[in-house]
Order: sequence, then C-alpha cells, then structure tokens
Amino acid sequence: MATISKRPGRDGTPHYQVRIRLRGGPHQTASFPTLAAARRWAQTLEGAIRTQRAFPTPEAARHTLADLLDRYQTEVLSTKHPATARKQGAHVLWWRQQLGPRLLVDVTPARLAACRDQLAHHRTPATVTGYLATVSHALTIAVTEWQWLEESPMRRVRRPRQPPGRVRYLTEEERPRLLYACQRSHNRWLYPVVLLALATGARKMEILQLTWSDVDLPRARLIIHHTKNRERRALPLTGLALEAVQQLAKVRRIDTPLLFPRADGRGPVDLRAAWTTALEAAAIADFRFHDLRHSAASYLAMTGASLMEIAAILGHKTLAMVQRYAHLSEAHTATVVARMNAAIFDRRT
Repeated sequence: MATISKRPGRDGTPHYQVRIRLRGGPHQTASFPTLAAARRWAQTLEGAIRTQRAFPTPEAARHTLADLLDRYQTEVLSTKHPATARKQGAHVLWWRQQLGPRLLVDVTPARLAACRDQLAHHRTPATVTGYLATVSHALTIAVTEWQWLEESPMRRVRRPRQPPGRVRYLTEEERPRLLYACQRSHNRWLYPVVLLALATGARKMEILQLTWSDVDLPRARLIIHHTKNRERRALPLTGLALEAVQQLAKVRRIDTPLLFPRADGRGPVDLRAAWTTALEAAAIADFRFHDLRHSAASYLAMTGASLMEIAAILGHKTLAMVQRYAHLSEAHTATVVARMNAAIFDRRT
C-alpha cells in the first residue's frame, strides 16, 4: 500500500512524499509538488509491481549491485586489456561505494541519475560518460547473459552532453621547435617516440609497448597488436620515421624485446619528465602527448586524406571520432566538387 505524507519544503512550499512497500517488491519513495501527481505515481507503480512489470525477475530482488559488479569484474573486466581493466575497475569501485548494498530492484533510473549528477560536480562530461558506460555495460550483461534483470535501468538515464572534440595540433612553427627539443633531450627515446607518434598517429602506449617482433622493416611497417579497440593494425613507415626505426635496429638491446625499454629492460620507458622538459624548452603551451595523434590526423586532413582514410589509419571503426577534422579538409573537398562540376557541366550550354 502507498502512504502519502504532506511535508513542508525548505522554502515553505509543501510537497507530498509517497512511500510504497508491497510484499515481494522494493521499498520506493518519491516526492511531488501536488497531491494529484503523488497519487498518480503511486497508482502506476503499485499496478506495475502487482503485475510484475516493474521488476519481473526474482533474481533482481535477491542480488545487490555489489553482487553484480563483483561478478562483472571477475568474468568480464578480467578479459579486457590491462589498462582498460584498471580504468574501469576504478569505476566499479566507485559504483560499489555509492549503490553497492542496494538490491538490483532498488537501482532505479532516478538513483543512477543522482549519481550521474554527483559525478558531474567535479568531473568532466567525458569522465562522467565513462563511469556511466561501465555500469551500463554491467547492467546490460545482467540482462542479456545472467537474466538478473528484465531491462537495464540505464536505458532511461541521459548521458551528459559532450563538448566538441579537442583539436590541438602543432603549427608549422611549433613542430620543428618540438622535434629539436626532443633531439636534445637527456632521454634518448623521446625523439624517436615523438617522431613515430607524429608520423603514424599511433597512441603513446601503442608505441611504447612495441617489441621487435612487431617491426617489419622489409615491408616498412609496424604491427600494433594491442590496440584500444582490440583490432590488429598495421602502420606504414616512411621518411624520417623509417630511418629512426632502422637506426634503433642497429643498436637494439638484446636483453629485452622492447623498442623503448627502461633501464632494467622489464617495461617501457617513462617519458613524462622528458616530455614536460621538451615542451618547456620549445615554448609550447597547452599541448598533451595525445595531441601528437591529433596533429597526425590534422596533417592528413590538410593534405587531402578523406575521413574514411583517416579513420583507417587511426584505427577508428566509425567516422564519428574523425568528424572533428572535417573542417581541415574543406579545401580538398572544394577541389573534388570543382572537378565534378567541370566534368558534368559543359560551359558552352
């Protein structure tokens, strides 16, 4: 049965709090500005619970969100790339702290939305979306594979609006300054790593995790096995990038398979300090290592590559991620349109 209580708000305006507890159903509460709205909500929810439309699976009343997240971490996260598993593991821990003790029937869209708003106070929209995506995937697995839920409550939770994708690339003046500063760095690996990032558009960890078995010098290419989307990708080498890898091959260490090892050879080198020093020496502000990837994509767009070609080089499955570079290829697009017009229209007609 539903209990409706009239209570004063902080501003003195009354509101109506509804409490519903049916046998076999979850405890539900909500507040409304009018008595009529409170009654409508109570009647709708009571009917849904009685007909088992709201929470039709008995598993949802037996398992908590913590149970779901524990199983998700064991069976799903453990199969992902270590870097992804670490990042999403932090998301799982946060959700367990917020809603872990609650039964799945109590993990409602309203509670998930409240958590979203809490995150938004001190995290960027992209980060908030990442947290939501992790719990959403866990809830979807609970629906599709474990039958713990009939429907994911995340389907009714809005994701935050994303700002336009960042497009920061090295200008014609900045690029030689940065490469010169990297050449003069105390860290011998900085220059070839930065050069490869600019020449291929590869991510930082894709480059740092390269081993000599990934290098195909006869075909002038690198093979990236461990990508973000878990698909193998080949990167052509040409010009300075090819020369850099050929030079590395002449002086490669025999105690490690890595192209860019740290001193003990057991892992990739840490370039953070050397990178920061090089940026300062080159007088380049507001630039991150990942912006080298944006730089490569931007140069491709400005030299006539299509969005499809850029997506293939960067390893994106869709064009959505490379739309941010579309404006840089406008000159190329105009040339294509002009060529088409010249072909189909006769000036004499």
